[in-house]
Amino acid sequence: MPELPEVETVVNDLKNKIIGRKIKSVWFDASKLIKRPKLAVFVKEIRGLKIGNIKRRAKNILIYLSSDKILLVHQKMTGHLLYGKWLIRNKKPISSLPGVMREKVNDYIHLIFYLDNGWQIALSDLRKFAKVVFGPKDEIESLEELKKLGPEPLERNFDFKKFQQALKDKKGKIKQVLMDQTVISGIGNIYSDEILWLAKIHPFRPANQLKDPEMKKIFHFIKAVLKKAVKLRGTSVSDFRDPEGKSGHYANQLYVYQREGEKCPRCQGAIKRLKMGSRSAHFCPNCQKL
Repeated sequence: MPELPEVETVVNDLKNKIIGRKIKSVWFDASKLIKRPKLAVFVKEIRGLKIGNIKRRAKNILIYLSSDKILLVHQKMTGHLLYGKWLIRNKKPISSLPGVMREKVNDYIHLIFYLDNGWQIALSDLRKFAKVVFGPKDEIESLEELKKLGPEPLERNFDFKKFQQALKDKKGKIKQVLMDQTVISGIGNIYSDEILWLAKIHPFRPANQLKDPEMKKIFHFIKAVLKKAVKLRGTSVSDFRDPEGKSGHYANQLYVYQREGEKCPRCQGAIKRLKMGSRSAHFCPNCQKL
């Protein structure tokens, strides 16, 4: 699933391309992606609206439209937003995106917004798990899924005290706590592994047993890792692509994520992977003592 750096990359790229454009029409072939409103209402009401802004909240993309409307897109496991030009032939999207991604992109585009400049925003999603919600600004911003989100870790006002407060009395394993979007927004499987390896904290350590020096290390590397990942345009170890269909570059910086059995870059011990609920934790048992 795209995490904070990947979603931030998409938002930053689209911000330079789509603000000020109008949505002329919509095409889709997977109606289940559009959660609300009803399809007929969605198609009718979004036509002609002008894009005023685009923002990220946790892993959500919020596109602010005229008439006080918002289009929310959550890319989920395998979705990504693209910007390009397509034609519809026999209900198949034909992509003009350059490079080796062309064939893969063609197969998995399920939603296209046609803009007034002749370009389009397309949602590509291999597994069709992505979510699209459209409606009045006050309704979308009041959605429970947005209201219950934790603080944004890269905001200036997210300091160590706020981090301590966010983790206060959390009894779960620290990796799970870091990935809990109601605790801190935007961190998922990839970056929690990397942050904890750098901080030398075992992913199974109970969060409420961490000492202040350990928490300060985690806090420091949350900021450092996420900033660097944004700068390198995210991690493409499976499906993530930017709006031009290009991969992110942070995969070359990974220390432990998906490196089971390889040597730890710090101590040369073997990197281990353990199941943690429906996810996996990658870590060095030598460096990250339980």
